[in-house]
Amino acid sequence: MKTQLGLRQNWQQFSLLVLVNAFVGGMVGLERSILPQLALQEFGIASSVAVFSFIVVFGLVKAVSNYYAGHFANQVGRRKLLILGWVFAIPIPFLLMWAPSWNWIIAANVLLGLNQGFAWSSTVTMKIDLVGDKNRGLAMGINEFAGYISVGLVAFLTGWIAQNYGIRPYPFYIGIAFVGLGLGLSIFFVHDTQGHVATAVGESHVPQLKSIFWETTWANRNLGSITQAGLVNNLNDGMVWGLFPMLLLSKGFSLAEIGVITAIYPAVWGLGQLGTGKLADLICQRDLLTYGLLLQALALVGLIWAVSFFQFVGLSVVLGLGTAMVYPTFLSAIATHTHPLDRAKSLGIFRLWRDSGYAVGALLTGVLSAYFSYSISIASIAGLTVLSAVIVWKRMRC
Repeated sequence: MKTQLGLRQNWQQFSLLVLVNAFVGGMVGLERSILPQLALQEFGIASSVAVFSFIVVFGLVKAVSNYYAGHFANQVGRRKLLILGWVFAIPIPFLLMWAPSWNWIIAANVLLGLNQGFAWSSTVTMKIDLVGDKNRGLAMGINEFAGYISVGLVAFLTGWIAQNYGIRPYPFYIGIAFVGLGLGLSIFFVHDTQGHVATAVGESHVPQLKSIFWETTWANRNLGSITQAGLVNNLNDGMVWGLFPMLLLSKGFSLAEIGVITAIYPAVWGLGQLGTGKLADLICQRDLLTYGLLLQALALVGLIWAVSFFQFVGLSVVLGLGTAMVYPTFLSAIATHTHPLDRAKSLGIFRLWRDSGYAVGALLTGVLSAYFSYSISIASIAGLTVLSAVIVWKRMRC
């Protein structure tokens, strides 16, 4: 019997992968709001360059593991790579709880990058395999919703726990549950999707790429436009991840308030993708990417002058909406412009460059913050985001 493609036809496996990806996102949320404060309180590290080091390491490792997850997806199978991603996650909560030095925190973020690269990449590729062409954007919206709403909720929860019970070890207990559930579901209930790939190959009319790496990176005007936008998106997210808590600390906000503000951005990002993912199936993907990037730039500029709690909450909402417009569109658009046999590799290459943006953004922000000011850092990243939007608008085709 021929394997069927479609969201309705594969809803059980799709729903299971959504749940697994929520646990993957939760692993990032563990440290999203409290790690800069942990660096200061536990290890006496106040330098922005040193604090940003954990994001640089995470971004580089995740970027490379994304590439290899895509490269080996067809040979090894998506499910095995998903399980491998969870195996890498096993020590993470224990390292964060018991780390005697900042180098242990860096080691935890090496493992977190491997976990995110292999596990998140696998769930993305498997969902694209399952749903076929019709609801690809919706599928990516649901996938990214699950991951980033989890990031936001866990960031809020760890901030609240840290405020009330101490910054270690209690906020990281949640991670033990995530690893156990994610690994268990992946081993015992998730099925591979190679049969769905074979069906998609028979139905596809998209030609295969001659040079997958270079065409995805830049040479293909659509794929290259998407890839540079992905890098810039994560460049500004890397800045927000590291600088936002430090900026709020400098303005006198409590850990609980910082937890709320930093959680709103990924929460809106996550929720918004339920709508914007479907939009990517209905309207020009170029338009969604362009306007989403411009909305991000607007919110970033607003951070320079914001002073009150509610101003920062409002800007977090705007930033989350802008990111929600682009994030599922990236993945849907890459899949639209690639043959099923090229798709996993092309997604891996896109995610290689996209998540390199974490490292670039963290390094750039750390250096500019150390030698100039938070405002110069934010303005510089906002300018790069506007430039990326212009490239998409001029180069990409609907």
